[in-house]
Amino acid sequence: MIPVTAITQSLSGLAWRWRGGNMDMAAESTGMGSSGGMDGLIDQLLLSRGVERADLERHRRPTLRDFLPDPSIFRDMDTAAARLADAATGGESITVYGDYDVDGATSAALLIRFLRELGVIARPYIPDRLLEGYGPSAEALVRLAQEGAQLIVTVDCGAMAYEALGAARAEGVDVIVVDHHKCAEVLPPAAALVNPNRLDESDEAASHGHMAAVGVAFLLAVATLRTLRTRGFFERRRAPDLMALLDLVALGTVADVAQIRGLNRAYVAQGLRIMARRQNVGLAALIDASRLKRAPTCSDLGFALGPRINAAGRIGDSGLGVRLLTTEDPEEARTIAARLSELNDERRAIEQAVQEAAEAQVDAQHNRSVVVVHGAGWHPGVIGIVAGRIKEKTGKPTLVIAEQGDAEGNGKGSGRSIAGVDLGAAIIAARAAGLLIAGGGHAMACGLTIAPDQLPRFADWLEERLAREVGAARRGQSLLLDLSLAPGGLTPDLVETLEAAGPFGIGWPGPRIAVGPVRLIKCDLVGADHVRMIAGGPDGRSFKAMAFRAAETEMGQALLHASRGRPLWLAGRAKIDDWGSRPAAELHVEDAAFAD
Repeated sequence: MIPVTAITQSLSGLAWRWRGGNMDMAAESTGMGSSGGMDGLIDQLLLSRGVERADLERHRRPTLRDFLPDPSIFRDMDTAAARLADAATGGESITVYGDYDVDGATSAALLIRFLRELGVIARPYIPDRLLEGYGPSAEALVRLAQEGAQLIVTVDCGAMAYEALGAARAEGVDVIVVDHHKCAEVLPPAAALVNPNRLDESDEAASHGHMAAVGVAFLLAVATLRTLRTRGFFERRRAPDLMALLDLVALGTVADVAQIRGLNRAYVAQGLRIMARRQNVGLAALIDASRLKRAPTCSDLGFALGPRINAAGRIGDSGLGVRLLTTEDPEEARTIAARLSELNDERRAIEQAVQEAAEAQVDAQHNRSVVVVHGAGWHPGVIGIVAGRIKEKTGKPTLVIAEQGDAEGNGKGSGRSIAGVDLGAAIIAARAAGLLIAGGGHAMACGLTIAPDQLPRFADWLEERLAREVGAARRGQSLLLDLSLAPGGLTPDLVETLEAAGPFGIGWPGPRIAVGPVRLIKCDLVGADHVRMIAGGPDGRSFKAMAFRAAETEMGQALLHASRGRPLWLAGRAKIDDWGSRPAAELHVEDAAFAD
């Protein structure tokens, strides 16, 4: 075998490196015959993701007991908890105002279910993406106040809603903001604003800035429960089981592409166990509608369950997600879940049309560091997905803008970034510079509203601001590997061991292995652009491999046309193929390199 780090330019143009930079440790763990065995491999996976050796035990099986912070470390948390407790005990009318994506839906559902356990019926309000846009509007908050709301809790939005919160205050209604998006130095006028990304947060609180909004909402529930307990509220009634809400936290965290590290990893790990019990009627129906025959995995949250809830906010009734996640009626749950699946199918068709139109503009921007594409008639509900697809293909931060995307004829945009480039901060700066009507987000994703005549100026401004940052980030790109092995080492037992170091996601990447050297026994095209392979090695063992959406890439073309007979290394994720009579391991290929 050649050492993996001898590959300086793969078929995708990347150098291959050991994750964590320690080739000796990584190479030692590949033999599988070392004294550490499988347990040693798990420890190596944890160490290479930044875990200190003395802290391995806590990270092997992440629990809330080990990772949950005291909610009081966050600014305004105790104020928010006291105000919510006052509303709950005082019989006030409460409205939970959520964003229209999965994080917003799960955050709203979590607080509504929590308040229901306290004997309070809270009303959900999810704005229409097309008619109302992102975040709380002054018109909506005033209308809710006039309809009787005495307390409004915004979730996954509100951190930049100056006008809306000012209007609510003038109307005499309190607003608690629970958010995780970037904040400006001056905060909007809320009764309490809980957000680990406030600029005035302590270092300890700010270290949790990677939480999704649903994680912040869970901490508010913890703080409120503690406040009520000190007031003797549970002397004659049972306290809510907050652990039962972790399935919602897991779904919102993964679907919002939050970093799966630290507290988030504990949220997702325990949330998946709760989800497997199928206690939430709506989630159980969604799992069935997704045709999952087993307990959901972290990947299922991001690619099967999350997109169905998102579809409602993108092209349908934005309130369907919250209704599904809060219902106790199995028949209603089945009906909503079926409708969400239908909307998801419609979303795919719309997305394909927008993506083709957007990609037609990309070639003309090959000299740009930031891709900005826009077009009339593009559905605002799918532009974020399209931005993500183009970002993956180009390796550059990408913004996709739907012209005439709102009722006033302004453009609505969504962006996705690459590691090392803070797109959310750039959008906030562009808004401050007068280039945007509205905008915000976090490091990896953003949303914006822009006047049509500002599009060229905005694209140039963004290029000037981020070009150096993007260049540095792209120069540092390489394919990070955890393990290399011969084909015979790719087994179901290995996959099970690798998964034991999860859950995986952004910030806690799934293990990537290199298998080789191999020769392709078979290689063909499947579906629209997937490359299917059977690879065999000198050890006489063979395995299935699939490179998804790769047919038109340089790697895919090389595999299909130029690789027959030449020895290769294949790199990617090891997965279980359970279609046959017995489970087998297969490789989902992300890159390849010639071994000769």
